[in-house]
Amino acid sequence: MNWPQVELTDVERFRALAAAVPGAAVTERVLPQEPDRVQAMLADLDVFATIHADLVSATLEERDGDYVVVLAKGARGQRARLKGQFRPGWCWLQSRFLIIGMAVAAEPGGGTRVALTGGIRVPGRGAIIPIKVRQESSKALDRLQQLLRD
Repeated sequence: MNWPQVELTDVERFRALAAAVPGAAVTERVLPQEPDRVQAMLADLDVFATIHADLVSATLEERDGDYVVVLAKGARGQRARLKGQFRPGWCWLQSRFLIIGMAVAAEPGGGTRVALTGGIRVPGRGAIIPIKVRQESSKALDRLQQLLRD
């Protein structure tokens, strides 16, 4: 049998993953910079913490290939031990109370498409409380865009 084969970009894969999480809203933006530059910037945990408003720091505790454990500290003193995949162009991290996700892909006409989601997780369920998810992701993309200009 000849099954059709489809190659998905990281952003398309990300949309599919986020669609399975109730309350997750994906916010996307096309930036003029090349994918390698955007991926390199987002692979830096200091930059990662900078663009997310509620994070003060993100420290790598453990890495095994793409699997990471990151200790995140919030602006109000809260802490989260996030586990998941983190590599250039892709991030899906979750703790007991938090989900953070990001994907990057080259845009066919030039530039880079960046997709973000995240939020407070409903304990005991794979769901995000949908309050301000799009607004916060949009602000994070604004901060990323500014960092790329500097």
